[in-house]
Amino acid sequence: MLDERLKANFRIALEALISNQTRSLLTALGIIFGVAAVIAMLAIGNGTQAELNEQMKLVGVNNIVVEPIIEQSEENLDQGTGLKEKEKYSPGLKLSDAESIKEIIPNIKKVSPEIVLDTYIISNGIRRSAKLVGVEPVYFDIFNFDVSEGEMFNQQQVKVGAPVCVIGKSIKNRFFPTENAIGKKLKVGPRWLEIIGVLEQRLISEMSVSSLGIRDYNMDVYTPLNTVLIRYENRDLVTQAMIQKANANWDEDEDEENTLQSRNYHQIDRMVVQVDKTELLSPIAEIVSRVLERKHFNVIDFQIEIPELLLKQQKRNNELFNYVLGAIAGISLLVGGIGIMNIMLASVLERIKEIGLRLALGAKKQDIIYQFMFESVLISVSGGLIGVVLGVSMAFLVSELAEIKTVISIGSILISFGVAAAVGLIFGITPARRAAMQNPINSLRYE
Repeated sequence: MLDERLKANFRIALEALISNQTRSLLTALGIIFGVAAVIAMLAIGNGTQAELNEQMKLVGVNNIVVEPIIEQSEENLDQGTGLKEKEKYSPGLKLSDAESIKEIIPNIKKVSPEIVLDTYIISNGIRRSAKLVGVEPVYFDIFNFDVSEGEMFNQQQVKVGAPVCVIGKSIKNRFFPTENAIGKKLKVGPRWLEIIGVLEQRLISEMSVSSLGIRDYNMDVYTPLNTVLIRYENRDLVTQAMIQKANANWDEDEDEENTLQSRNYHQIDRMVVQVDKTELLSPIAEIVSRVLERKHFNVIDFQIEIPELLLKQQKRNNELFNYVLGAIAGISLLVGGIGIMNIMLASVLERIKEIGLRLALGAKKQDIIYQFMFESVLISVSGGLIGVVLGVSMAFLVSELAEIKTVISIGSILISFGVAAAVGLIFGITPARRAAMQNPINSLRYE
């Protein structure tokens, strides 16, 4: 019996909404835009979080990055007086620095020195620019690299500086799209290297490349560190060519890249220090700075960064920003609920005669409450459904047009839709109770 009455009241509420479609749609607009805003904002926030998580994987865990500062001027001028200051000597960032840090400082798991050379690749008549990266096997462990084909360097190849390389996936696809690259020769700069491995594809967004200052690993050629030092370039050795360069009078319009390269006296281009625990990152970074400053005769020609801490701070800021966005979107839902209550109160005044007639024909006050409650819930639920579709569409549009990664989760859809239904239920109680409290006789006389 109760089910039949509920169904009858539901039909009456649905008929009332259908007969006033325009007003019902306008009433639901607040809920529609509120739900859409919640879904779109949470999708943008989730996308940013996913981007940060990907960046955390790219920079590795518990890593300290040491990079050299390459001089960009021929003269060292005092900023206060503008007078030339006597230039201090520094041996630059060297392999011996990496060895000292690993031996002297406790709680360090791994140290990975790198040499990065801008060069070109030639194979099968195809040439393109690339980077040759000299590394030790520990590098692949620190950054969690895996090979999809072949193998990594072995200790013998590392020791003798063998002419071998491991290439990124994009290079394999570019130069060997339909054949096995293992065992093939690749001319990297002036030397031929044998390919012994191909790295698995790593998805790297343009945002990660620009914000973290990292390379596109898929386009790199990796070779043992000793191979670079023996077969390509060792800036720690004084050669005849270096002496001639130092004594030559460079023209003012000389290529800027060559000028900057001539000032790069550092043997290695990067050093990654991995520590045991995250809480030790900052103190060990300070110790590394002091050790290097002492070894470089108090010349600060290096910089130290802790990408993980920077990303974690950025992640905390992003979470706070997401809370603010969620609160703003929630306010729009609250405003939509207030709109529903106002319209339903106005509807009660307009339909006093209808309410009185139902009460006179035997309807109970509970039936009137159910009728108006169903109306408000139907408005909010239908508005919520439209809002879900609109919010998902907005998230896709933001992703396509603004090139911002968005992640739509089922949880955000369920939460926003559930809140919309709850708003309709809560804000429909007062109008429903007011309608039920009408006196049937006075209602029938109401003009």
